[in-house]
Amino acid sequence: MKTFKIGGVHPQENKLSAGSKIQKVALPTQAIIPLDQHLGAPATPIVAVGDTVKVGQLIATATGFISANIHASVSGKVTKIDTFVDAWGKRSPAITIDVEGDEWADDIITSKEINRICKLSKEEIITKIKKAGIVGLGGACFPTHIKLTPPPGKTAEVLIINAVECEPYLTCDHQLMMEHGEEIFIGISILMKALGVQKTIVGIENNKKDAIDYFQKLANRHFGIEVVSLKTCYPQGGEKQLIDALIGRQVPSGALPIEVGAVVQNVATTFAVYEAIQKNKPLIERVMTVTGKNVKNPGNFAIRFGTPLTAVVEMAGGIPENTGKIIGGGPMMGRAHMTIDVPASKRTSGLLFMTKEESVRKEPQNCIRCAKCISACPMGLEPYLLMSLSERGMYEELEKNGIMDCIECGCCLFSCPSYRPLLDYVRQGKATVGNIIRARNAKK
Repeated sequence: MKTFKIGGVHPQENKLSAGSKIQKVALPTQAIIPLDQHLGAPATPIVAVGDTVKVGQLIATATGFISANIHASVSGKVTKIDTFVDAWGKRSPAITIDVEGDEWADDIITSKEINRICKLSKEEIITKIKKAGIVGLGGACFPTHIKLTPPPGKTAEVLIINAVECEPYLTCDHQLMMEHGEEIFIGISILMKALGVQKTIVGIENNKKDAIDYFQKLANRHFGIEVVSLKTCYPQGGEKQLIDALIGRQVPSGALPIEVGAVVQNVATTFAVYEAIQKNKPLIERVMTVTGKNVKNPGNFAIRFGTPLTAVVEMAGGIPENTGKIIGGGPMMGRAHMTIDVPASKRTSGLLFMTKEESVRKEPQNCIRCAKCISACPMGLEPYLLMSLSERGMYEELEKNGIMDCIECGCCLFSCPSYRPLLDYVRQGKATVGNIIRARNAKK
């Protein structure tokens, strides 16, 4: 069974919402649409207070090279262009729309009929994806059009579709695959055309046997697409780990997948590409998971961006009484929310409600030099050393020891028998070293 070669752990899967049909979340009375729903610079508003907008209308344009367009996910009147406090207490720019009906932009095709033929050229596909504001929906939210435009001298040889969903609890990608497999395969064909490649490999962990069987049947009807069953091992969905598992190539330190001829796209991003190209629909909604051991109705929900998370939580049965922590995303890489009275965005893959017993951190003990964190690290780093250097503010040494290669997967923290806060210190050190590197490069 294929997998990556270095490190990894196997936490409890807890796929409580597996098989739950995608439910649509009702439109809110007011939508707060963040302008920083992607990696890079926030988008710049192009509407004014008092303007009336339709669903799918462009309301903010990308700023700078790494940025993405933002579109109205609802129809109604723009009532505010200001900031709001997000789930982590940070003030973020946003456009507020009071919802009036559900009127869509004229060019968007709203029928469910599958459109299989794409007549656009490679350049037209990439331009349309850029205009649609599509970003990676696997977590990083990196603008998709940039991934589809390799730098001079670099050529894509293979497209890899990340259908792994290795994060415990989350099932939104799995269910999307089961309900929209045909559209996803058309999206793959479109991405292949945009990249000029003849080969695609879809990687799926073997705990999703129904998706593997379904996708292998679909692959038989499409040229150049192979579906590969992968060992269930976290973090199988990391870009570098997935490339290693599927094509046996290692992305060098500090390099991107294109260095080894690969481009990786998430399966939900691929579906968004289909909708943008074949339906003229920009990225205005996504599927997310609401789950937890005490959640009454764990499930998968299609939610328009700007809709309060409180609305989807109500559909899942409300906040459980014994909730100790609410995580945005999964338990390994997700972040604790201060509040759920915030809008959904392109970044919203899920909400996990942990019980009070689950969410209590055990008291850290002294390091016993067991080296389990080293064995677990999928990047071949020494987490115990990185934590020690970070504690002491030894940033030059942190950089030399490869802290920028850390993917913040949490394998070190999960494997530590002394409950040491390895990931906390590594994240802190990585952020500081990243700032130092950017300042140094700016002087060149």
